[in-house]
Amino acid sequence: MPAQRLDGRACATEVEVELLERVSSLKDEGVEPHLAVIIVGDDPASHVYVNSKVKTCGRLGIRSTHIALPSSTEEATLEHHIHDLNQREDVHGILVQSPLPPHMDEEALTDLIAPHKDVDGFHPQNLGRLVQGRTDGMLPCTPSGVMRMLRWANIDLEGKRAVVLGRSRIVGMPAALLLAARGADATVTVAHSRTQELEAVCKEADVLVAAVGRPDMVKADWVKPGAIVVDVGINRVDDDTRERGWRLAGDVDPSVADVASWLSPVPGGVGPMTIAMLMENTVRAAEAVHHR
Repeated sequence: MPAQRLDGRACATEVEVELLERVSSLKDEGVEPHLAVIIVGDDPASHVYVNSKVKTCGRLGIRSTHIALPSSTEEATLEHHIHDLNQREDVHGILVQSPLPPHMDEEALTDLIAPHKDVDGFHPQNLGRLVQGRTDGMLPCTPSGVMRMLRWANIDLEGKRAVVLGRSRIVGMPAALLLAARGADATVTVAHSRTQELEAVCKEADVLVAAVGRPDMVKADWVKPGAIVVDVGINRVDDDTRERGWRLAGDVDPSVADVASWLSPVPGGVGPMTIAMLMENTVRAAEAVHHR
């Protein structure tokens, strides 16, 4: 039996329905949630992502400010924009689109964003809360989207063996913390490029989250029959059979669908959930300021 589809688009639609109500309640009380997005340079994929975020804001009634800067922008100029947005009471969320040009220190700039406006969830204060087992701060969007998708499918994680393939601060490590947190209660292994017998480690997983950025890396024989597989990867792969000359591929080979019980598609899985959780963080930030 082919794997059931962990449908990120369907789950994101449910999240948006909830958010429409919350945005409406805030507006009734005179508060308009407001997200500011800064993009530096002309990376085509980044502009697609930003446009998608701005479009979703419009659909949900969230105000958005889009600041586009050339790749030659000095780091001090970006710092000034962040400080200015930190001071503005009408701005609830600030996002600096990654990647930044090579001459900029991405982590240092992220640290400048006020933690209560850090809707990406990457500020050390927000990641530190997560290490403490607290989920009351701004949660990183992709890992929290993965968790929401698993809840949407009514997947019980308690006591399950989870393997997270990848250890980035953006996805891998926070995903592992959320899977292990009280309420989820999975037993988590973080695997990476230096893990010995990586294939065998993955095959032990009841839940496998692949977030390494290597197309089709996880093969069917890496996966335990009946496992739940979440594919976080989104990779552009050359493909002469396509009119545009390329296709999108996840980190999980399509053949895994014949082995797993659930599998998230690429595209249409984690991607829509990442944007949905960004919107939720923005609304949560507006609610927190309003109810202070």
